[in-house]
Amino acid sequence: MKLHALFLVLTLAGAVLPAHAGLFDDDEARRRLEQFKQQTENRLQKIESSQDTTMQNQRELNSQLDRVKQDLAEVRGQVEVVGNETEQNQQRQNAFYNDLDARLRKLEAIVAQLAAGNGGAQAGADQPKLDPSQEPKDYEAAINMVRGGKYGDAATAFKQFIKNWPKSAFLPGAHFWAAESLMRVRDYDGARDFYAKLVANWPEDQLTPDAMLGLSNAQQEGGDAKAARATLEKLVARFPNSDAGKSAKQRIAKKK
Repeated sequence: MKLHALFLVLTLAGAVLPAHAGLFDDDEARRRLEQFKQQTENRLQKIESSQDTTMQNQRELNSQLDRVKQDLAEVRGQVEVVGNETEQNQQRQNAFYNDLDARLRKLEAIVAQLAAGNGGAQAGADQPKLDPSQEPKDYEAAINMVRGGKYGDAATAFKQFIKNWPKSAFLPGAHFWAAESLMRVRDYDGARDFYAKLVANWPEDQLTPDAMLGLSNAQQEGGDAKAARATLEKLVARFPNSDAGKSAKQRIAKKK
């Protein structure tokens, strides 16, 4: 009986031990599986976090690129505006010098004719005792200052000419070019006075329409827009077919 019992105990122990060992193997496997799953999840989280960071950086780069494109478009627009303004200024300047040259040539022809006919002999008894032949030379010298762009000196020369030769046939031109020179040096009040004297004293002179247009410019630059418009309207009424009158019509139409 004892031997039989011992046999039974050994048999049961042999049966129990393998089962217990198998139980330990399953726990270890589950533990390792959980550990692997945790490691995998940690790696996935890191990858997702890295992807989120990469996407955020990409969005920021795209946003910066959009701002750069916008800034570049604005700069290009500003460059185009400046280029257009520069071109327009150049065109206006060329037109001014072309017009100036045409007027100077007309005046030079008059100077030559008067000089040949001794135009200085028209000076009255109250005129300064100057050599009559000097009159056209003084006028020509002042004209050359305008042509050379020395507007301040030209204005002074024309003022002196008007003083020295109060009976000269060149007085309308002297007043006109004195005013034009003063406009170029931004002395709008002085220019206005010379334009106005020309219009008042020589209402039918060939320079009067241009003087009225210049007077309007001087009034406008001086801040008197109402007077400037009134002068344009008078110019259109008196000299509608002149170049100055046509320019006045265009300016009035633009201001409506």
